Amino acid sequence: MKLKTRLIIAFLTVILIPVLLTFLMVCGLSRYQINSIEKTYEITGTTVKSFANSMQVLSRLTEKPYHELEEMVQEDPEQLEDATCLEKFNKKLEKKKAYLLVRKGTTIIYMGTDIDNVNHVIPQLPQYGESGNTSENGVYLGGEAQALVKQVDYLYEDGEQGSAFIITDVSNMIPEVQEFIVDLGMGILIVLVLTALLLIFWIYRAVMQPLGKMQNAAQNIKEGNLDFELRPESDDELGRLCRDLEEMRRRLKDNAEEKVESDKESKELISNISHDLKTPVTAIKGYAEGIMDGVADTPEKMDKYIRTIYNKANEMDLLINELTLYSKIDTNRIPYNFNTLSVNEYFNDCAEDLSLEMESKNVEFGYFNYVSPGVQVIADAEQIKRVIHNIVNNSLKYMDKSKGKINLRVKDVGDFIQAEIEDNGKGIAAKDLPNIFDRFYRTDASRNSSKGGSGIGLSIVKKIIEEHGGKIWATSREDTGTTMYFVLRKYQEVPIHE
Repeated sequence: MKLKTRLIIAFLTVILIPVLLTFLMVCGLSRYQINSIEKTYEITGTTVKSFANSMQVLSRLTEKPYHELEEMVQEDPEQLEDATCLEKFNKKLEKKKAYLLVRKGTTIIYMGTDIDNVNHVIPQLPQYGESGNTSENGVYLGGEAQALVKQVDYLYEDGEQGSAFIITDVSNMIPEVQEFIVDLGMGILIVLVLTALLLIFWIYRAVMQPLGKMQNAAQNIKEGNLDFELRPESDDELGRLCRDLEEMRRRLKDNAEEKVESDKESKELISNISHDLKTPVTAIKGYAEGIMDGVADTPEKMDKYIRTIYNKANEMDLLINELTLYSKIDTNRIPYNFNTLSVNEYFNDCAEDLSLEMESKNVEFGYFNYVSPGVQVIADAEQIKRVIHNIVNNSLKYMDKSKGKINLRVKDVGDFIQAEIEDNGKGIAAKDLPNIFDRFYRTDASRNSSKGGSGIGLSIVKKIIEEHGGKIWATSREDTGTTMYFVLRKYQEVPIHE
């Protein structure tokens, strides 16, 4: 789940869950408090709507006492002058959070509460006959009085006017309503806290845990520890960030391993150069000392010594050239000159050069071309010739037969031209064959100085062929010979349709 989606869900959850739970809680608490009020104050028919109107609830509380007061007035108005009867009736009202006032003429003859509680009520009491049809529902007295007044008018036997008032103090809510408000507030607070905790836990799992893993990964990378794996747990933005960090870790590890391998190869290169240069240098030094000491005392010996020095110098020059070339190839600093070449013409020229060279070294050379005329490839003629000469020179270096033989075959294999260079040398062991194109690899573990070479000739060959978009491989049998194969893609013109 995407982080954006999680945030939207969290936003909706913060709104909808508290609203839904608050609604359910209001309904539940209202129903509970309504039942409690109806049971406590002996009223019926209270609804959630009326419960929300505190004035209506307070009016309902004194509904039954009001009707009892009306019956009392109709039966015997003189009862309203009986203190015992009035006190008994007032006790009932106290349970309803109300009290009784009785007025005869303009004089208050009974007060069911302290004088301090009625000081602001008495001046606002309606006059005889003013309440009319509103008596049952009551009249609200505002200002400092804050009371709901229900009035019953009557006449004494002497004809004097009287009024009985049931007064409910509305400045203080009934305990059940107060309890409802407190419970509702606490419930809303609990809902909000629980919703926040759930969202925090959810977001912590979705955000903080991946961030914690990435922080640990970054710390490991900072300390140079790359031997771990960072697995993304989701497909959101953080998951993609985890994958990017894991990819960075893998690349850093690969680069570190490459650096270690490069350092190892550099040390090996120094060792190889030291050995391979030391051999011809020692020979040159020895023959030069022989000339200086007069050992070469005949023209024939002098000529032999000088030629040996010259050949050893050529070996050193070849080694240095190979190292320089490989350095340029490895850093992609060789400017290839690709051209369209005729396969037959190019390989015929190469075969002619090789034939003369092999004849001078008393090695039998065979050339077999199975490619039709007109077939072309795109290649750098000089670099492909270098490939062929490096392979042939490698074959000559390890030739152990008295009558050496090298064959060059050129074949058409579908979209490619395949060249095969076969020799009848001592062959390559199966364990060494997969490594012969690696840098500085030598099958001659004893480093016999008679073989010479830098160990990078075939790696140069592989690099050049790969830069041409081709492939190179070898097959070999010990004591029988080795065959090197490489392929180059054919040049094919794309027809233009007008």
